Amino acid sequence: MIASETRLGDTGALAVLNALPHPVIVVDGEDRIAGANQAAEIFFQSSAPMLARHTLDYFIPFGSPLFGLLEQVRERLAAVTEYRIDISSPRLGAEKIVDVYASPVAEPADSVAIMLLTRSVTEKIDRQLTHRGAARTVTGLASMLAHEIKNPLSGIRGAAQLLETDADESGRALTQLICDEADRIVGLVDRMEVFGDERPVEREPVNIHVVLERVKTIARNGFARNVRFVEDYDPSLPPAFANRDQLVQVFLNLVKNAAEATSNHEDPEIIFRTAFRPGIRLAMAGTRRKVSLPLEFSIIDNGPGVSEEMMPYLFDPFVTSKTNGSGLGLALVAKIIGDHGGVIECESQPGRTIFRILMPAHTGEQNAST
Repeated sequence: MIASETRLGDTGALAVLNALPHPVIVVDGEDRIAGANQAAEIFFQSSAPMLARHTLDYFIPFGSPLFGLLEQVRERLAAVTEYRIDISSPRLGAEKIVDVYASPVAEPADSVAIMLLTRSVTEKIDRQLTHRGAARTVTGLASMLAHEIKNPLSGIRGAAQLLETDADESGRALTQLICDEADRIVGLVDRMEVFGDERPVEREPVNIHVVLERVKTIARNGFARNVRFVEDYDPSLPPAFANRDQLVQVFLNLVKNAAEATSNHEDPEIIFRTAFRPGIRLAMAGTRRKVSLPLEFSIIDNGPGVSEEMMPYLFDPFVTSKTNGSGLGLALVAKIIGDHGGVIECESQPGRTIFRILMPAHTGEQNAST
């Protein structure tokens, strides 16, 4: 709801503001938040009455360029637009880059209406296309490796097994080492070949909470025995239009990474969060029809975070911070989500890392077309 009808207009105007997918707030001459639409409540993670109790610098650092923009609007009594303003803060989170449209409001005096246009959706699409391009590169590499490496490895392994029959104890240890390493390389190539699977994903209505419960059960009985799990679910969430087994694979990868990231924490914690976010519609490659991505699934951990150097390449193949990692886990996650028409992103700072997935919900139209 809008915080104040008298300041922001009549019922019709309120309905229009609440229909906007972008956050809109009004601040008075003292930068106190006089009103906010529903998108602003979501963006600031506070209800309109709560927002009305604070000035803008409660949410945004006082030194932010946004405050200089407000002064320009008040001095010129004209609208001002500024691109790529950083409003990151401990309350809003890191990497909050927005385009800002600010316009003077007649009453009360010196009030300014601010609309924030988050750039994250566009950047998510760009990153997703980059991930898919990287996946295609791996696809070609996997095809080459399958022919150029797997076949010779089979011969090497067979020769090692023949030598083992006439070898002494130390020789058998060496031939076993050869076989084990050959199997390991074949396994790596097999994982890469998954990227070459271009078949359409078989999808159906999937209850994401059932998927997350299965993942949690596996984790608790294996690699995350000492981790505390927290559930923050939207109980009214509609089913996802997805492949259940592939979603299990996605979340197992993410939870395993989170468990490893928190392994040195005194109180390791992983949060499973689901939410419905209407208003996000993307035009996907190869079709003119815009796809709605209202389902948001997040895996949040309290580990040390992802380094700034690693962040731009996080979903690229062969990129890993693990000593014995292959760097294919997150690349495969990005491919699976992309094959579902979804988007994945990561937001990280010390003590809090979020892997956030946006996906389409199941509809009758999808069911009829499959």
